[in-house]
Amino acid sequence: MPEAPVPSGPANQVSMKARLINAGKYLLHALLPRTCAHCAEDLHYLDPGPLCPDCRGGLEPAAGLLCLKCGLPLPDGGELCFNCRKRKSAGAAALVRSAFVFNPQLRSLIHAFKYRGRRGLSEPLGLEMVRAYDSRPELRPYLFALPVPLFAEKERERGFNQSALLAGVLARERKLFLLENAAERTRDTPSQTGLSKEQRRGNISGAFRVSRAELVRGRRILIVDDVATTLATAEELAKVLLEAGAAAVAVFTLAREP
Repeated sequence: MPEAPVPSGPANQVSMKARLINAGKYLLHALLPRTCAHCAEDLHYLDPGPLCPDCRGGLEPAAGLLCLKCGLPLPDGGELCFNCRKRKSAGAAALVRSAFVFNPQLRSLIHAFKYRGRRGLSEPLGLEMVRAYDSRPELRPYLFALPVPLFAEKERERGFNQSALLAGVLARERKLFLLENAAERTRDTPSQTGLSKEQRRGNISGAFRVSRAELVRGRRILIVDDVATTLATAEELAKVLLEAGAAAVAVFTLAREP
């Protein structure tokens, strides 16, 4: 009996294309094997990465009960965290929200992104922020996204501003207006790592200025950054934006350190 002819319709063409793409991924993986950005185990050639399934499952969304002001997770409930309750002033940022808790898996991803030159991680990390943004209706009134600026020399050394790349993905996917070059960092502040809350505030004080006030005036601005810890950086930038005439400022970050 003669063999039945192979269908040549659109479905078969799609199937053939998929097989060719997967074969290409297998060959590329054989030549340049990829590993998980956290545990360093080999990734399956069809796994998009950058984390293996186990480590990806370990990411902790910043969801559930949150401080209404700063977005800090509140395992015991309540409206405001201890720090926001004891603050004498409301602070410059109207509210802060984050996509994830800054746990070991996410720390590895962010360090690979910022310090090992893995610029391509901006796309998957930015899309994770988009998904979290969709579950935060309180952020919708802020139609203008502004990334936290890097000092010009540091940005040249790194090759990119990680906050600007994340903000670009968010603005593209949710049709926000991306405010580029509206603000700048006026000095190269030392790393905030290891500093107390008061030291962080002193370190970042006076480090920003609005360079194009016409882009800021009267607008509700969403500051975009990678990690929020004490919020010293975001609060300083928010203060400068309000002084330049912004109507209101909120903050949205990839990670929130508990």
